[in-house]
Amino acid sequence: MSDTPRKILILGVGNILYTDEGVGVRAVERLLETHDFSDNVTLMDGGNLGMKLMAPLMECDYCIVLDAVLGGDAPGTIYRLTGEDLRKSLAFKDSMHQSDLVDTLIYCELAGHRPDTVVIGMEPLDFQNMSIELSPAIAERVPAMIDIALAELAAAGGVATPKGQS
Repeated sequence: MSDTPRKILILGVGNILYTDEGVGVRAVERLLETHDFSDNVTLMDGGNLGMKLMAPLMECDYCIVLDAVLGGDAPGTIYRLTGEDLRKSLAFKDSMHQSDLVDTLIYCELAGHRPDTVVIGMEPLDFQNMSIELSPAIAERVPAMIDIALAELAAAGGVATPKGQS
């Protein structure tokens, strides 16, 4: 194993036009506003790009996806998904994004490199009404989602420093 740190991608996905479906994108925006990151970490607004995410996925070793997740628990519940559970994430269902992210990861594997992937997701309150604002109940849970993502990042070998503390 080399001493080169793993390349980590923090990918916020979702459609910001549908209220809480955009929670992953909003969390990445907040991270970019509040933290500086080590050189091995990239943050990206993946929106609902589907297959267009293949290149950034193939360039990383570890991917932390932030997204809305339909897990059936109370709105604001935060999940950590890996393996087969990834399909609970909205990015991993065909209905809301152009392409299923699990399929995109399979294509990455077929092309020679599939990053280890974890989803930090939140149960949405409203993902059907059009609004560019998160519902208040979900907006107040974003800091908790970010804390979990930052812990995941640290465990993977990335460093996030609050702005002004570097």
